[in-house]
Amino acid sequence: MESKIEVLSTVKVQNSPDLYKIVDALNRTLKRDDLMFGLALDQDDKEKAIFTIYRT
Repeated sequence: MESKIEVLSTVKVQNSPDLYKIVDALNRTLKRDDLMFGLALDQDDKEKAIFTIYRT
């Protein structure tokens, strides 16, 4: 069985120490709706984070 992951939206935001808590809460709450949320540091600017919404 093949699983496709579709990127719905990506946004660059100011990094914050608690940002991962929001992503974790969204993942726990909305996984049953086939949504997944990701967070990564911007490679070019470590003060920015990239927040991505996926449909799984």
